[in-house]
Amino acid sequence: MDDLAKRLCDAVQSRADEARDLLLELIRIPSTTGCEGPACDRVLEHCRQLSVDAEAVLAPPDLKQDPDYTFGEQDLTYEDRPNIVAHRRGAGGGRSLIVQSHLDVVPAQSWAEAFDPAVDGDLVVGRGACDAKGQVVAILLALHGLDDADVRLKADVQAQFVIDEEVGGNGALALIRQGYRADAAVILEGTNLQIHPANRGAIWFRLRVTGKSVHMGRAHEGVNAIEKTAALFPALREYERRIVAESAGQPLFERYDRPVQVNLGVMRAGDWPSTVAGEAILEGGVGFLPNKPMEAIKTELREVIEAGADEWTRAHFELDFPKLHNDAYADDPNHPAVAALAASCRDLGLASEVYGWNVSCDARLYHHRGKMPTIVVGPGSISDAHAAGEKIDFRQVVQAAQALALMCVEWCGKA
Repeated sequence: MDDLAKRLCDAVQSRADEARDLLLELIRIPSTTGCEGPACDRVLEHCRQLSVDAEAVLAPPDLKQDPDYTFGEQDLTYEDRPNIVAHRRGAGGGRSLIVQSHLDVVPAQSWAEAFDPAVDGDLVVGRGACDAKGQVVAILLALHGLDDADVRLKADVQAQFVIDEEVGGNGALALIRQGYRADAAVILEGTNLQIHPANRGAIWFRLRVTGKSVHMGRAHEGVNAIEKTAALFPALREYERRIVAESAGQPLFERYDRPVQVNLGVMRAGDWPSTVAGEAILEGGVGFLPNKPMEAIKTELREVIEAGADEWTRAHFELDFPKLHNDAYADDPNHPAVAALAASCRDLGLASEVYGWNVSCDARLYHHRGKMPTIVVGPGSISDAHAAGEKIDFRQVVQAAQALALMCVEWCGKA
């Protein structure tokens, strides 16, 4: 590690305690999707301590008309929920960089406990610690390190703190539509500091089967929608076996035994125990790799249902995809941006490897819509995300900040 790298790492480490306090403060703000406004305000306020031009950017009014917009369980509005963008201006030349993470969190069963954070040794416990307020703090800590070490970069670094990730990435989509670009993008999620230039995709489906509702005393005259839907389960399980086989050995995903899946998640049917169910709705998800475009998954799923259905069901089912639709993506694992990040992690002595992530996140939008080489990395483990007792080892937050600061020098160039 050269003198500049050591100075940067020391500068980051020197602010670790105040960064941990900021993480605790952010966790106390219950920024579930749709309620991120106060957390956005706090991050914007904190950015004023940095050598950045920070702005609150509202989503464009036509965002919901975009084909990549994801609708959730509630109809969201965007008047008081801006994305926060902080520009650290470069001197000129070099290659620009976006570093991004999200401020929204999923709801918790125990509201008071989840948003009352605790410190247990090196662990910070609370909703959002790992997904993804620890990552937000890592970005801010990296920017502090660059300032404190008096590092001027050639190119701009653009820090983005977005809303709506948990729904499906609408905050990131808004910024990309509004023209925010760079020569590479690094998305912070809980990867245990592993480097992922590829992501699995995920799409949710909704299958509606209509039967014929009659009193149970005349059940032989009706058509039970529950039974018709259940009869499709073997075909869906066979489809899962097929896509698992087709995904075996895919580049960057070789280490996973089952990186793809078909999940049957929610079923609602009928309205009375003594009435033949006249309708059944099955909702589920399909995980898939970059070897299959999302449109192919839609087509295949419809074909599987039609092939597995009897004559009644083929004439009385509807299949749509109204919610989550995250495409898979893969970038070159040897891209210079990947190499710059990997070199920064090596300088810190981290055991960071380069491979695909069997999770989906905002990254695919920067790749597909933004046309940017895109990498996912960050502190914490995805297994802790959304979990009771969500936690992060704050030592990893500091390491992530150091790696980001070093990458900024490596990728953007020192002025």
